[in-house]
Amino acid sequence: MKIYAPWEKAFEKISTPLENFIHAQTTTGLILFFMTIIALIVANSPFAEVYQHIFHASISIGIGSWKLSQSVSHWINDGLMTFFFFLVGLEIKREVLIGELSNFKVAILPILAAIGGMIFPALIYISINSGTLGSNGWGIPMATDIAFAISALVLLGGRVSPALVTFLIALAIVDDLGAVAVIALFYTEQIHLLPLLLAGVSFLIMVSFNRFGIHRVLPYLIIGLFMWLFMLESGIHATIAGVIAAFTIPSKPKYTSDDFTAHTQNLLAEYDNYPITTDNTMHERQKAILQNIKDKINALSSPASRLEHALHLPIGLLVIPLFALANAGVTLDFSALDTTIFKSVPLGIISGLLLGKIIGIFGVSYISVKLGIAKLPQNSTMSQLFGVSALGGIGFTMSIFVAELAFAQEETLLFQAKVGILLASILAGLIGFIWLRFIAKPPKNQI
Repeated sequence: MKIYAPWEKAFEKISTPLENFIHAQTTTGLILFFMTIIALIVANSPFAEVYQHIFHASISIGIGSWKLSQSVSHWINDGLMTFFFFLVGLEIKREVLIGELSNFKVAILPILAAIGGMIFPALIYISINSGTLGSNGWGIPMATDIAFAISALVLLGGRVSPALVTFLIALAIVDDLGAVAVIALFYTEQIHLLPLLLAGVSFLIMVSFNRFGIHRVLPYLIIGLFMWLFMLESGIHATIAGVIAAFTIPSKPKYTSDDFTAHTQNLLAEYDNYPITTDNTMHERQKAILQNIKDKINALSSPASRLEHALHLPIGLLVIPLFALANAGVTLDFSALDTTIFKSVPLGIISGLLLGKIIGIFGVSYISVKLGIAKLPQNSTMSQLFGVSALGGIGFTMSIFVAELAFAQEETLLFQAKVGILLASILAGLIGFIWLRFIAKPPKNQI
C-alpha cells in the first residue's frame, strides 16, 4: 500500500470547477474578514495618521506630456479592482453559458430572488433618505458579498444542501451583474464621448479577436489596457472595462476532446516505447512528449476557464484584501456610535441589507414557488431559504465600492455609509448563520 504525506493526498483529489470556485470564495472570505479587522484596528490606533497618509499618497505614471496621477486608494479602487470586476465578468459568462444560469428552469429562482434582493433594499433606503443629501446612496444596500456569504454556508457543512449553495452563488452573480449595471448607468456624473467611442472601438477589436479564433491572452490584455484607459477618461467608472473585457474572452477550447484523446493516446504509446533507465531518468524525446501533452491540456481548456482559475488566487489574496485594507479603516468613536447609526444613511443601509434583502430574496422566492413559477433548490426547505436570504444581506465589498462612488465628495456621509455597511454585514452574517445552524429544519428525508 502506498503511503502519502498529507500534502501529497491533495494531488489525488479531483475537484470540479464549482468546488474550486467555492474553495476560492471561502478562502477569500476568511482573508477579507481578517484584513477588515486589521484595517479597523489600525484606523483606531496611534498609527491612524500613517494609515491615512499611505493610502492618500499620490502615485503618477506618464509618457511624454501625458500623465496619470492618482492616490494609492484610487489606484486600488479604479485599477486593481478592475481585475476583480474582470473575474466577476468571467464568472457571469461561465454561469450563463454552462452554469446554473444556462438552464432557465433552474436559473429562474435565483434570478427572480436576485432582482427582488436588489429592488427592495433600494426602495427601503430611498424611503428613509428621500430628499436628503444621502439619497444618492440607494445603490449601496443592493449588493451581496459572495465571498463572505459562501464562507458562512461552508462553515455549516452538511446542514445545507449543495443545491442551496449553488442557489446562493447564482443569486450573488446575478446580483453582481445588477451592481455593475447600476454603477455604469447611475454613478457616472459626466460622459466624454471621444474616449467612450475609443473604448467601444477597443471592445470591437477584442470581439474580432474572439471571432477570428485568437486564443492567446496577451492580445486581449494589451487592448484591454487601452480600453481601461479610455474608460477612465470617459467618465464611466474604469472598472466596468474589466467586466466588458471578460465577455470577449473565448469560452470555447482550441481543440475538441476527441482530437485530444486520439493525439494523447498516440503520444503516450510513443512515450512507452522508450526503455526505463536504471536511474529513472527520461529520454529527451520523452520530455518533449510530456511537454506536448501539457500544451494540449492547456489548449483543451478555454482561455476564459484558464484565466478564471488563474485569477482566483491573486485576486483573493492580494486585490480584495488590499481593497478591504484601504476602505474598511473607519475611525470609530464608540461614545457617538449610537447617534451615528441612527443617521438616515446608515439606517437606510442597515434596513436595506437586513430587512430589504430578506423581503426581496425570501419573499420573491416564496411567491415564485407557491405560484409554480420556480422550484425550491433540491434537498432544501423554505426555512433554510430564509436563512440564506439573511446571508444575502452581507454586502461588504460591492457595497463599500458603491459607497465610494455615491459619496466621493461627502466624507461625512461616506463614513456613515461604511459604519452602516460594516454593522449590517456583521448582523446579516450572524442572523443567517444562527438561523441555519440552530433554527432551520432540513428536509424530512435528511433528518
